[in-house]
Amino acid sequence: MSALISGNSMKDNDKITSDWAFETQAIRAGSIRSGEREHSEAIYLTSSFAYDSAAQAQAVFAGDEEGNVYSRYTNPSIKMFEDRMAALEGGEMACASSSGMAAILGMCMGLLQARDHVICSRSVFGTTFTIFAKYLDKFGVKTTFVDFTDYQQWRNAMRPETKLLFLETPSNPRGEVVDLELMASIAHENDAYLMVDNCFCTPALQQPLKLGADIVVHSATKYIDGQGRCMGGVAVGKAELIEEMHLWQRAAGACLSPFNAWNFYKGLETLSLRMEAHCRNTLALAQWLNEHPAVEVVHYSGLPSHLGHELARRQQKGFGGVLAFEVRGGRQQAWTVLDNVQIMSRTANLGDTRTTITHPATTTHCRLSDEDKARSGITENLVRIAVGLENIEDLKRDLERGLSQL
Repeated sequence: MSALISGNSMKDNDKITSDWAFETQAIRAGSIRSGEREHSEAIYLTSSFAYDSAAQAQAVFAGDEEGNVYSRYTNPSIKMFEDRMAALEGGEMACASSSGMAAILGMCMGLLQARDHVICSRSVFGTTFTIFAKYLDKFGVKTTFVDFTDYQQWRNAMRPETKLLFLETPSNPRGEVVDLELMASIAHENDAYLMVDNCFCTPALQQPLKLGADIVVHSATKYIDGQGRCMGGVAVGKAELIEEMHLWQRAAGACLSPFNAWNFYKGLETLSLRMEAHCRNTLALAQWLNEHPAVEVVHYSGLPSHLGHELARRQQKGFGGVLAFEVRGGRQQAWTVLDNVQIMSRTANLGDTRTTITHPATTTHCRLSDEDKARSGITENLVRIAVGLENIEDLKRDLERGLSQL
């Protein structure tokens, strides 16, 4: 907390916030109140900070006195977002970044070095696949990709130099679910870290750290913001691990803007309510699609027919706001559905109040090879919908405009 700011921080309120429920922490945790005594958290739009004396400046820069130095790595707005995310995920520390991909890269740069080995699920976001397969490989970090739910493949891929296991659950876009407690045990038996992308569930529905994961990462651009306004990311976990990302980011500069941080921690105040509504709408749409004659299969863990249904019930508080389905036909039939909707937005982003629809094979996962698409289940007839908060009957009618063309 800056010496120039008075008020409450997570550090001041650890004894209080540890007893607060999730919904209370989402509104109150991490708040800093300035001398102006504002009720709603302020935005600290400043690149640097002033000091009362040269001696104070020297003490803050040296770390002998607590305070802000430069908004690339210390800013009260960003600190409030980080502290609130740490509280919601049940972690010791968080580090915010300019995007979700920056959070993944930042953790990797902080934890890994040449000759380290990573095991990654094939069922990850296309750009995440590129980071591990191409860019980390350039610096001598090798990655083995395995089938997401084949635990024996994870075990068989282990090497003495394996440092990190990475996955996202539910997966993008098919909503596959993995046993986090089992994956944590596989990682820890081999002295490796487990990093989980928790973007689809958010801490309102799933808290991987409590199930044994070491690090959780988010694209805050998605449900944490909730209205499709800002880019940002965050990593949460044990302080000794997150501090490595802080040190890298301090040098590399992939920092979050204070304005975006303000949007994110204000968005967190309604996260529980929004996720409940997303889950409710998505389940209703999945059930409707499951009965539609133009649909071959629906991928949503909220359906009892989904292979991960019972596991999702056990380790999640809800089934999330994203579903995928396969139409009868191929790419042209999938595109017909997309081209005929009028309410749903044709965009690859998700986590918005507005429902979005996309064709993963030609958008989010377009850079994967045909072989990798096939192994990940990214078929030409697959459509992904991130269900928003519109009226569910309007969404059904909208989707019927496209499906009726088939």
